[in-house]
Amino acid sequence: MRPVLILQHDSTQRPGQLLDHLTQAGIDTRIVMPDHGDFVPHQASDFSGIVLLGSNRSVNEPVGWIQAELNLVRRALEADVPMLGHCFGGQMLARAMGARVERTGFANIGWSRLQVTPAGRPLMRAQEITAFNWHYETFQIPARARRLLYGQHCLNKVDDGIVRDWCSQSAAELARAHGPAVQPPALILKELPQRVTELRRIAKLVYSEWTSRLQGPGWRAAVNWH
Repeated sequence: MRPVLILQHDSTQRPGQLLDHLTQAGIDTRIVMPDHGDFVPHQASDFSGIVLLGSNRSVNEPVGWIQAELNLVRRALEADVPMLGHCFGGQMLARAMGARVERTGFANIGWSRLQVTPAGRPLMRAQEITAFNWHYETFQIPARARRLLYGQHCLNKVDDGIVRDWCSQSAAELARAHGPAVQPPALILKELPQRVTELRRIAKLVYSEWTSRLQGPGWRAAVNWH
């Protein structure tokens, strides 16, 4: 099997559980960091699947590597290569499919309950989940896409080490953020192991479904949690 390409955009937003899942499944991976000077591959068909991780940037920024990544995603869509987008990656997928990505009214930072739509319940085996969010933008649902999750503050929606690193390295940003969907660090870190355990269960279901498609018809998922 050709390797899975993982596009990582900063040191905090790592592949985490996804990388563990792919390794345990015996699937080779190639990690590329475009925002750190790595070259964005041109041929999507060189990979059995493509994963787009989070970023502190916006997909609307006029940055060279963002455009190169957008072009790669469009070629992957044309070639029916399975893709999985997390946060910024989900926004990248939406934009490549012709949907609008825009700022929300306020930041969405912390844990929140997300409702699972009827279309998403067979996959996630739940009617609601608790997910971790850290974003300022949202995206429209592209044509032919289905909404699987939605939340109160952002309609379209890790491991504990990543959450702790995020709170530590982005302490100044968190202190500046305000609004009804912003939680303080103490609340974010409260009961972290239990929250991560639930999120891992859901992520395993999504990742297992996605990896089962790597040698079959393309499957795309935009996941707006971290």
